[in-house]
Amino acid sequence: MAAALLVSVAGPTWADGREAVLKQVDLPHSYYWRELYLPQLTTGPSSAAFMPDGQSLVYSMAGSLWRQRIGDDEAVELTRADDAYDYQPDVARDGRSVVFTRYDGNAMELWRLDLANGRAQALTRGGAVNVEPRLSPDGKRIAWVSTQGTGHFNLFVADLGPDGLRNARPLLGERKSNIDRYYYSAFDHAINPAWSPDGKTLVFVGNAEVAWGSGDLWSVPVDAPSQAKKLLSEETSWSARPDIAPDGKRVLYASYRGRQTHQLWLTTMAGAAPLPVTFGDGERRNARWSPDARRIAYIGNDGADGNTTLMVMDVVGGATRVVEAKRRRTLAPTARLVLDVADGQGRRVPARVSVTGSDGRAYAPSSAWMHADDGFDRAKLRSEAHYFHCAPPCTIDVPAGAADVTVQHGFAHALWQKRIDAVAGRDTAVRAQLQAQALPPEFGDWISADLHVHMNYGGHYRNTPQRLAAQAQAEDLDVVEQLIVNKEERIPDIAQFGRQDDTTPVRIEHAQEYHTSFWGHLGLLNLRSHYLTPDFTAYRHTALASPYPHNGVIADLADAQQGLVGYVHPFDTVPDPAKDPVLSHQLPADVAHGKVDYLEVVGFSDHKATASVWYRLLNLGFRVSAGAGTDAMANYASLRGPVGMNRVFLDVSGQGDGRRDHASMLSALKAGHGFASNGPLLGLLLDGRKPGDTVAAGTHRFRLALRSPVAVDHVELVHNGQVVKRFELAGDRRTLDAEGDIALGDGWLLLRAWNDGADPLLLDLYPYATTNPVWLGKTGEVPGSQEDAKYFAAWIGRVIEAATARDDYNDAGEKSATLDYLRQAREVYARMAEPR
Repeated sequence: MAAALLVSVAGPTWADGREAVLKQVDLPHSYYWRELYLPQLTTGPSSAAFMPDGQSLVYSMAGSLWRQRIGDDEAVELTRADDAYDYQPDVARDGRSVVFTRYDGNAMELWRLDLANGRAQALTRGGAVNVEPRLSPDGKRIAWVSTQGTGHFNLFVADLGPDGLRNARPLLGERKSNIDRYYYSAFDHAINPAWSPDGKTLVFVGNAEVAWGSGDLWSVPVDAPSQAKKLLSEETSWSARPDIAPDGKRVLYASYRGRQTHQLWLTTMAGAAPLPVTFGDGERRNARWSPDARRIAYIGNDGADGNTTLMVMDVVGGATRVVEAKRRRTLAPTARLVLDVADGQGRRVPARVSVTGSDGRAYAPSSAWMHADDGFDRAKLRSEAHYFHCAPPCTIDVPAGAADVTVQHGFAHALWQKRIDAVAGRDTAVRAQLQAQALPPEFGDWISADLHVHMNYGGHYRNTPQRLAAQAQAEDLDVVEQLIVNKEERIPDIAQFGRQDDTTPVRIEHAQEYHTSFWGHLGLLNLRSHYLTPDFTAYRHTALASPYPHNGVIADLADAQQGLVGYVHPFDTVPDPAKDPVLSHQLPADVAHGKVDYLEVVGFSDHKATASVWYRLLNLGFRVSAGAGTDAMANYASLRGPVGMNRVFLDVSGQGDGRRDHASMLSALKAGHGFASNGPLLGLLLDGRKPGDTVAAGTHRFRLALRSPVAVDHVELVHNGQVVKRFELAGDRRTLDAEGDIALGDGWLLLRAWNDGADPLLLDLYPYATTNPVWLGKTGEVPGSQEDAKYFAAWIGRVIEAATARDDYNDAGEKSATLDYLRQAREVYARMAEPR
């Protein structure tokens, strides 16, 4: 989840070169709207529209448009564009053309396909994000959603003729809300348009004065937009996509409405109380009526593999059939790659794989979950990286010609890359033999753990503990802390809490993330009794608006269950008590009260900014361990990830098998026995002692090692926040062994590795790794650390200021308890700041 420091809500600052996908969209929290609203590349179907006969469908799958007759098993490819992907078809009522959305790595534009001659015509060219094209019943007008001119999702309409669009205009215009929002823009959006059968009215989703959701169902006369009116108060997490029945009365849409997954619901143009028409555990979305209103086509994900599936359901009776493309008639000749993957000892292993075809597009097995990176360097890549997890052997159909294959299995193996000549009509065997590059064994007996993963979070796919374990195994990850948490009103994985899943060889632990947009988010590991509710704190404009309970209260409740408490995805920038407009992050207060076990130094935040705050805490002798968590939404197609991208390596020497013994792992985490990384492996010994240990100040013999799947710019020893020794890397800059003597005073010493900018082979802001500190002296407190204490005292002063200004506590006792807690923490730092 996004960092709760209120001065930064849009996500981490990008490293040099790396930029967000669709950076022209001016909205916070891109990892939500991009997955939950915009079309994504999936191997399965993603959206569909009926042909006029009601017997065939045009749908998007694997980045192309396809036509298939219901009941047949052959799909005919209609579009395929180099370096681009096609989505969201809408068929004209006369059946002659299809409008759709095309993504080329830079923008999403509207196109029109002539079904008779196969020619495609660009309808928009402005470089904006244009999605959800819907043709009026007479085919003379088109409605869609565009960010053109504002960066916000607004409803547009235009006249449509043979030459393209005319008189294109926003229908409703910009409107800034009178209430503050956190996950959504301050400007209202208007999305999900659908035409009435007479072509006079559009139904859409808008969020006027909605604080915590993508909005309500509205209707608007196209020729009288000032007469827009709300039909139904609703919340659907971007996925309503209403469709008006041919009778002009009923409205079909998707909603979770008190459930954990989206189902299909019916209301009326008068806003009647909705009733569900589907039921189940999977997601059902992107629904469309057939022309005769006897059938509904929709996209589901409740099949055995959790991938997207195109379904057609009879309105009366509910009989449902899968529209499956068992045979595919493609526009261009294809070849088949059969990929096998083996580790350094020749054993077959699962892995993460990227395959780019001769047309510049990404490919995967038809049953695999395709994932996409959340950013990329446009100087080095045409579009964001796509990948899938392969349990070999894997079969991938690609266009004939040169195909590029990249294989990775965790951090302790070198990446494997090769260009393959894929010959049309033939199978080509590809064997990826991975080269091991593990740390020498004297540095530790390692297990790796991602402390921050969400199994299901409203994404395109439906995940299970078994599939999550398969994802982790492909990433050579031993333990996943699956943090159950809310998304708006629902908690998608709440049923998993307290369950034990046998996912050998990967351990899946169902833990909790505690949400608040005010104090900062907490990771709560090892809860043994119950899930902490309500899991919402400081949600403005709701009945749970009170900032109480603050995080210290939640930490105590977790501790009562023998839980570990960590702060997750902390800082995108270094907090500045003197300049930040608002500062409410509670980390230093909870550290002062002894309630924080670990900090995600490597996570969904800026690693260097977070480390600079961590160093100040270490200088004051607070033994807060370095944690790491990807914050991966593991059922997303546009995945912040992959799972295990940010992980801790924990040394469980002498503690048993931490892979199966959770207590050993947690003990090593809390004691600081290990390192956090998004790629480089680090080993550090000081007189033979490891991170988390304590040695006397003086002259010491150090030994260190680096092994990395990507090139590293900087390797440094850091003493009390200052670099005391730098090491030069040669060759491919992926391996280093060094030793020597170093004189050190009281405090701490750690080893870190980092790069100035992004690396396209590593799907994070930039490569970064840090060991935990080896402590020096009796207390580990750094002489002259009064300035650090003053910094945190000032920080908490600003938190007190923000907490005092809140007027939405439930009673005076909540406010008093909160402020007393903060003042006591400030006093701890004030005492530390006194001259000694």
